[in-house]
Amino acid sequence: MSSPAASALSSELPPSTPVVEKTALKVLLAISVAHMLNDIIQSLIPATYVLLQGSLKLDYFDIGLITFAFQLTASLLQPVVGLYTDRRPKPYSLAIGMGLTLVGLLCFSQARSLVTLMASAALVGTGSSIFHPEASRMAHMAAGGRHGFAQSLFQVGGNFGTSLGPLLASALVIPYGQGNIAWFSLIALAGIIVLTRIGAWYHAKLATRAAKGIVSKPQRHAYLSRRQVASAIGVLVALVLSKYVYLVSFTSYYPMYMKTKFGLSDQQALQASFAFLFAVAAGTFAGGPLGDRFGRKVVIWFSILGVAPFALALPHAGMVGTIVLTVFIGAILASAFSAILVFAQELLPGRVGAVAGLFFGFAFGISAIAAAVLGYWADRTSLEQVFQFCAYLPLMGIIAAFLPKLEQRKV
Repeated sequence: MSSPAASALSSELPPSTPVVEKTALKVLLAISVAHMLNDIIQSLIPATYVLLQGSLKLDYFDIGLITFAFQLTASLLQPVVGLYTDRRPKPYSLAIGMGLTLVGLLCFSQARSLVTLMASAALVGTGSSIFHPEASRMAHMAAGGRHGFAQSLFQVGGNFGTSLGPLLASALVIPYGQGNIAWFSLIALAGIIVLTRIGAWYHAKLATRAAKGIVSKPQRHAYLSRRQVASAIGVLVALVLSKYVYLVSFTSYYPMYMKTKFGLSDQQALQASFAFLFAVAAGTFAGGPLGDRFGRKVVIWFSILGVAPFALALPHAGMVGTIVLTVFIGAILASAFSAILVFAQELLPGRVGAVAGLFFGFAFGISAIAAAVLGYWADRTSLEQVFQFCAYLPLMGIIAAFLPKLEQRKV
């Protein structure tokens, strides 16, 4: 069994092969494909909530706890993985992480209680925690100086995979039952093959750099003081908080919101969720190149604060208006993360893995806590009230004004 992405890497493995733009693009595409496969699996968990809620008699808080277990393991482990692999890169750790995801997925397909669902989701989250920091470092190494583009290409694979999850669930899981989740283990198996080939390229690349005496070490920013760097990181963390609390209201509860407010079927609600998540994928791809072109601060400002008018209108819209507004929200909001991540990596040179682990981990942690809190709140009030509150979160984008300017516009 082979993969097109894996085959594309076959010519990149010898350490003596010079790193050129064409080679970097092939590697970036392969990493993006691996991210897509990883995140198809990740998105299956929330995509099955509409099924599990009925078959296993779960309430909104139970659903929030499943998301909490999944996101918490990823949150706690990713910064640790990033810090460790900054010092000791592990080229084949990604394939091992995907193996854990495969096992978690199989367990999730057979789980019949809240505890076993949470444990299975936590195992999937562990695989994700290993994947993101090291894969982000590989994308950075293959960027050839176009770090915004590279990070966006890496992220768009994941977000495209996330958008496919609900669509595949509506076609293959909802009509046939929870056990059909096990078929998605074939995707995990394909991911292991692709990631093994990427790991071979990464191993060869590290060997070449070591032979040339190239060592990546943490550095101080060229002209910003420690206090300015710390302040900017604080602003970026606050922006990630507002983005991901708002985003988790969609990823965990949007299909149920559409069902309760407009009376859609499970499959129709998941198709509406696909429209939102596909828009997220499109917005992600735009964010990095726009940041390379116009400056990341501009993109960060627009992508969070720019969502506010659409978010505030959403709770008052009809069914068609809601779907249209969520497409705009997804596309605009998604352009932020690539720009935020590259901005932070530029603030802390030489700490690519640590920064990726910190921001991915924080994003997952915020999502974990927010999912549980919003689920508890929805049980006590309603999903409509939850969405009305979350609509104000994008207004936090105004604090992007406090970020320093790191780069000039490129013409």
